[in-house]
Amino acid sequence: MRFQVAVAQFAPEKGQVEANLTRIAEITLQAASEGAELVAFSETATSGYFLEGGVLECSLSRNELATRLEAKLTRLAKPIDMVVGFYENHDGQLYNSAAYLEATSADVRAVHVYKKTFLPTYGVFDEERFVSAGTDLAVFETRLGKVGLLICEDIWHSVMPTLCAVRGAQILIVPSASPSRGFSQDIPGNIERYERLLRGIAEEHSLICIHAALSGFEGGKGFVGMSSVVDSNGEMIARSPMMEDHLLITEVDLEAQAVFRANSPLLTDLQEKWPFIVSLATGS
Repeated sequence: MRFQVAVAQFAPEKGQVEANLTRIAEITLQAASEGAELVAFSETATSGYFLEGGVLECSLSRNELATRLEAKLTRLAKPIDMVVGFYENHDGQLYNSAAYLEATSADVRAVHVYKKTFLPTYGVFDEERFVSAGTDLAVFETRLGKVGLLICEDIWHSVMPTLCAVRGAQILIVPSASPSRGFSQDIPGNIERYERLLRGIAEEHSLICIHAALSGFEGGKGFVGMSSVVDSNGEMIARSPMMEDHLLITEVDLEAQAVFRANSPLLTDLQEKWPFIVSLATGS
């Protein structure tokens, strides 16, 4: 199965949820009109990232997110799946989440919502003061294949994408909001690290990796974007420019993934040995 994916890179208006939902809907309509079957948005695309005490005011339930987007997507000519990062209010508890949505002109349905596990609270980050950590892994069936969701720092802990792969994910989608730092190279050091991580994850587990990065400035901190798609052989096949709103569209190929996994059965070996690995980890 081959299909077009879109990665939407834009600078949300800080705290302006309605305006950002309108922008998300407009970009989704554009992506669908250009043939995309899936469009991925960044972490906290509905509000901006550095909200601190404003998280509660800008938070949405998964049903609110779907309903408000549904009202804006009535002109959708073909179905399209969406991944949208947002601050989630789940039964009064706040989370940094990403929703996987199936959208048509008639409705928008939440297939799965993932709550970020690793909340950075160091340097410029202060997430644990304002949101709670998720406790579940997100690997689930979609019409496009089996998808895993992680958010930003989650992929800096190699066990998380490994768990997604062992659970059967074919596509790993990673929304992020990472302020740029380390400008000693052609690209910021944090982006170079993301790309290195994504290529390694893809090559080891034959996962298609989609990275949707926030762009723009918030409180003097710059998010440079540079979203990317890495194929299941570990090759970067598309990358968005630095510091620009951009809709990246490229093709991914699950048929080629099956070939890569057959020729390099590292994932099969890992799945086979997983009970033994768990016993090593737990000492049981």
